[in-house]
Amino acid sequence: MQQFSTEDIRGRHFLVTGGAGFIGSHIVEYLLSHGAGKVRVLDNLLTGFMSNIEPFMNNPAFEFINGDIRSFETCMDACKDIHYVSHQAALGSVPRSIKDPVTSNEINVSGFLNMLTAAKDSNVQSFVYASSSSVYGDEPNLPKVEARVGNPLSPYAVTKKTNELYADVFANLYGMKVIGLRYFNVFGPRQDPDGPYAAVIPLFVKGILEKLTVYINGDGEQTRDFTFVENAVQANVKGMLARNDDAFGQYYNVAVGENFSVNFLYDSIRSLLDSDHNATYREPRSGDIRNSLADISKAQKLLGYQPSKRFMDGLKVTVDYFRNKEA
Repeated sequence: MQQFSTEDIRGRHFLVTGGAGFIGSHIVEYLLSHGAGKVRVLDNLLTGFMSNIEPFMNNPAFEFINGDIRSFETCMDACKDIHYVSHQAALGSVPRSIKDPVTSNEINVSGFLNMLTAAKDSNVQSFVYASSSSVYGDEPNLPKVEARVGNPLSPYAVTKKTNELYADVFANLYGMKVIGLRYFNVFGPRQDPDGPYAAVIPLFVKGILEKLTVYINGDGEQTRDFTFVENAVQANVKGMLARNDDAFGQYYNVAVGENFSVNFLYDSIRSLLDSDHNATYREPRSGDIRNSLADISKAQKLLGYQPSKRFMDGLKVTVDYFRNKEA
């Protein structure tokens, strides 16, 4: 993975919450491969996997805490001697939040507040957290611009919007250097293809490879700004290491600025796998938005963010990863 910052991170200590998860483990990999002095992961392995961090276990700069952000004491322990926090720990999935809003709130709101407070009390230099494009809700205009949001359409969206409100208050009250990243449909290697809340790309790849029934919700013409995981890593690194004071106290779209339909996505995966496996269409999913497309100019201007991989390049890498895993 290319270097996203000229900052020398030797001797710098990083905490990645949710670091055994999909995006978190890629951030950990980047930091260790570029010489971070310490990379500590806090994860309760609810949706993360030890297999994602096993390659780092013998690295003397790596530490793992098996713990839960719902415990304030655990959050305080995790923040000891830490300079930068990348807060990725959360319970994802719109459908899961609709089925169980209480647990989503406990982890995504109470857990977030625990981490934010622990980071403040530990005087960390910066705190970057995962928000979501779901905060745009029913705002109809495209592309999505950070200053213009609508009403949330799911409990998950409410939790992420609440994160942003808390971060704003902590920035204003306590002078914390915080940055929120509104992820748009992040995908890539190590994304979990299993379980009832699996993301669409690993689900499609697995279904085609194993000749399972693959469902497309609605007519498949809904569009998404699919964002390769390397771009999310870049935004986290540039956010944590930002030296531009104007960059803090903000939230940013993390995307490519291009959107594609789910049908096009499915056909592209099928083509990469040289398969004629057909999908089955079913009812649209409640809480889903119809179209999504990000304006990334704010992140480009204030963070120096520039997507390093576009949709098809990232999709090829991802499909190859799952194909080799199945082999």
